Formats: sequence, C-alpha cells, structure tokens
Amino acid sequence: MQRFALIGAGFIGSVHARSLAAHPGVDFRYVYDVDPARAAHLAAAHGARAARSLEEAFDPAEVDAVFIASSTDTHAVNLRRAADAGIAALVEKPIDLDLPQAKDVVAHVEAAGIPAMVDFNRRFDRDHAALKRLVDSGELGEIALMQLTSRGPALPPIEYLKVSGGQMRDQAVHFFDLVRWIAGSDPIEVHVMGSALSDPRVAEIGDVDTSIATLRLPGGALVQIDSVRHTGYGYDERIEVLGSAGMAESGRMRAGNVTRFVGSASTGDGLHAGWFERVQPTYAAALAAFVTALDNNATPPATLRDGLRAQAIAEAATLSLQTGLPQTIVY
Repeated sequence: MQRFALIGAGFIGSVHARSLAAHPGVDFRYVYDVDPARAAHLAAAHGARAARSLEEAFDPAEVDAVFIASSTDTHAVNLRRAADAGIAALVEKPIDLDLPQAKDVVAHVEAAGIPAMVDFNRRFDRDHAALKRLVDSGELGEIALMQLTSRGPALPPIEYLKVSGGQMRDQAVHFFDLVRWIAGSDPIEVHVMGSALSDPRVAEIGDVDTSIATLRLPGGALVQIDSVRHTGYGYDERIEVLGSAGMAESGRMRAGNVTRFVGSASTGDGLHAGWFERVQPTYAAALAAFVTALDNNATPPATLRDGLRAQAIAEAATLSLQTGLPQTIVY
C-alpha cells in the first residue's frame, strides 16, 4: 500500500483525488493547498486529511509518494522538496516553464534517486497505447509519416493563456511527447506556423490558437501536428501512422456509438463536448502505472527525462513560431 499526499486542490487536483481514493493500492492520506478551506473540502470528500503545512504533506514517516498538481510555478520547488524528503513524486507537466530551471531540478531529483514521473496521461489512452504496440510490432514497417490532431472546443480563459507558456508549451507538448513515444525516437527539427483566429486578445498576449507544427525524425520521416483551441464541433484528438507496409489510426472518439436512421437521413453521435470528457479515463490509468512501478521498484513509464525532451521540442517550436524559421531541436 503506497501512502500518498496530493499537492493542489484545484480542478486537476480534484481529478487526481478521485483516482487516488479509488485505487486499491493507495492509502490516500493528505491534501495540501495554499487555500486551507479548499484542501479541507477536497480531503473530506475522499476520506483523506487536510495537511496543515507542506512539511506535513512531505513527511517521509507518513507519506511514500506525492502527487504534485499545484500551480505550474510550484512544480519544480515541490519536486525538489520530494527529492530532499526521499519520497516518490508524480508531477503534472511541465516540470517548470523555464527549461534550464527544469533541467536543474531534474538533475537534483536524479541525484536523490527517488522514483519520479511526469503525468503525460495521453500515453495511457487505450487506443493510443494500442497504436504504439502496433508500431513496435513492426507490422506497419518503417514510419514515413505521422499526423496528429489536437482540437479543443473552447478557448481557455485569457488569464490562463497569459501564464500557460503558449500553445506549444501548454497544448502541443502532450503531442510532442506522443510523437517521440510512438516513434521511439526524438525529432531533430521543427517548423511551426500559427495564427490567432478565434479571439484578437490571443494575438495581443503573443500567442496563437491555431497552428501546424512539422517535425523531422532522424531517419527522415515527417510528422504533422495541428493544434486548435476552438472548434464548433467538440473535442477532436487522433493519431495516424503511415509506415512502409501499412497504416494505422487511433481515431477520433465519439461520445456514443448509436446512429439513427430516419427516412433518407442518418444521424450519429458527435464528439465529446470537451477535452476532459475525452481523456478522463487516462488519469486513473497513469496513476495506476505509477503505483505499479513503485510496487515493483521499477522505472516509471514517463520519466522526468521524457518531460525534458518534450519540453525541449516545445521550446524549439515556440522559437520557430516566433521567427517563422525551422529550428534544430537541442536536447
């Protein structure tokens, strides 16, 4: 039984609280948040206790692991705190918005030797994982082209976008990770074009809401990722891999599988209304993988180094978006 503390009681913290409380191998002990009332409310809802301080939440005598779901600007300091306490850590992306700072804290964590994992939950999507296994089997042959789509139904609040790091670091980074995970290699070059089409305020803060990123893999294979913040038809996520011997797709997921036929017309269920409805099961699956790694004293399946490499792609992509020029990715 792994004793856990949850750091952060906001929206994503509440998602992880449900997963922690439901996992049979987890003793969900503490919730800490800068807002004590919010921590107390979330803890009470899931049979945990509100930690009175970070020291209590990171106490190795009481806790084996922490789930860091606090604000982005606290991820690195909380990872460092876990390393110093000698307890395992599962952390939301990014490790830190500043890549040099992220590299520094990863080195600190690795020196401490604690198990640590980035919550790249989309790796644990059932269909994406099946696509990965198919690529690994060699049935598709050598990868020639990958196409990934990430289209959200609604623009996030402008106040959120101001501190998100931009579309490449916030939205596309999940798909940069999926590319290197599925392909089994790191992209070497990226070229991005983007526009702000849904709200002029996006351009005013120096961001985009619609973009296409083209990446080159070491063997010459190409990758295209289209990322959109606002659609008129729901949340759309899919991946296609074209190989020398065939093609496979992890397709868009509908909210249901019923098609109605009336007269000469047919109507099917549309896509999920939001990104969370589409990816919700992946959060519990990612936690389960981390707990299994802890139980077996194994390396977690999405390491902090994986987080750094996806972030390095995002940094090069951001620079390409700003300059209009292709960028070599420096890991």
